[in-house]
Amino acid sequence: MNVPALRSPNAALVLDLLRTAGETGISRLELAERTGLTPQAVSKITARLRSEGLATEAGHRASTGGKPRTVLRLVPTAGYAVGVHLDRDELTTLLTDLAGAVVARRTRALDLGAGAGPVLDAVAEEVRGLLTGLPARATEPELGPATGPAPATGPAINPAPATEPAPAPAIEPAPAPATEPAPVHGVGVAMPGPLDHRAGVPGRVTGFPEWDGHPVREELARRLGLPVVLDKDTNAAALGLAVRPAAPGSFAYVHLGTGLGAGLVLGGAPLRGDRTGAGELGHQTVQLDGPPCGCGGRGCLEVLCLAAVARGDAAGAARILGAGAANVVRLLDIDQVLLGGRLVLAAPEVFAGGVREVLAGLGLTAPVRVAGERDAVAEGAAWLILAPIFGK
Repeated sequence: MNVPALRSPNAALVLDLLRTAGETGISRLELAERTGLTPQAVSKITARLRSEGLATEAGHRASTGGKPRTVLRLVPTAGYAVGVHLDRDELTTLLTDLAGAVVARRTRALDLGAGAGPVLDAVAEEVRGLLTGLPARATEPELGPATGPAPATGPAINPAPATEPAPAPAIEPAPAPATEPAPVHGVGVAMPGPLDHRAGVPGRVTGFPEWDGHPVREELARRLGLPVVLDKDTNAAALGLAVRPAAPGSFAYVHLGTGLGAGLVLGGAPLRGDRTGAGELGHQTVQLDGPPCGCGGRGCLEVLCLAAVARGDAAGAARILGAGAANVVRLLDIDQVLLGGRLVLAAPEVFAGGVREVLAGLGLTAPVRVAGERDAVAEGAAWLILAPIFGK
């Protein structure tokens, strides 16, 4: 979709306020107050957003004086994004609208160790399957030249006899609104790290070294004909949480699933690091003489936590997870610890309670809650595409 209005940071800011306002919408005056822009600038920006089909009127709101204020809202169906969670044993793909709401979802078992070729074949197949059912959007019909008789400019040539009425011009039916495939802005892919999000290339994924250096982003973009963004699974999930209204300004999203990692958000923005190395919580050494880890170290938080889960000791795994969370809180002084991942979701109270207990015992007051839904990573992957539209 061509969205020239979004080239302006101010337009992105206005669009983001429309997004967070939801269905109730927001008036131009409120937009001016919250952005610091002049009412004239806001009017120009909203006119352009409406012409692009990104914003529309949502009724009127009573005013303290004068006529009621017109309220505007985002048009969620003005664009779509695909989110892909490429896990070690499962592939989840979903389609979201411009507001991030999930429109369609697909999942299938997958072996990340099967090799890049077969795995990316599966990703391309699932994405194409999602896009097959993509709804069309109505567009204004283009009016061609008039089909009726031209207006007379002088005496009629060979007029019909007076006793014989001139035939009525044929009445053409009004053209139906044209339709076109709904625009898809791109595909966000989230997978285990380490990886280089700028180059779109994974590193030596723990247990799957064959992915090291494979051009995932370029290969998928070529297969799908769409822009592709690649990032770590935990970074994607953290981004999806950070763009929600009233999200905390700084938090750690701690994800325990087939592996253990964290997505860090500081000042409302994900902290990736220059080499996408921030948030490798699972490979903190917490036991110097501990068991070997697939990363090459010993006594890593991940190997200890997963071992506790494997022997059925969820409470013990929660305490180990709490030790890692405490390290992050002490290091970064974050506002909250958010927990997610399939193992956490299988016993949410056990893990949330265990992590809280460890933090409280150390005098750390950061709140702990379970915030990662089943598809938190895949939804966050879609936000890798959507976030830049809103200046995030």
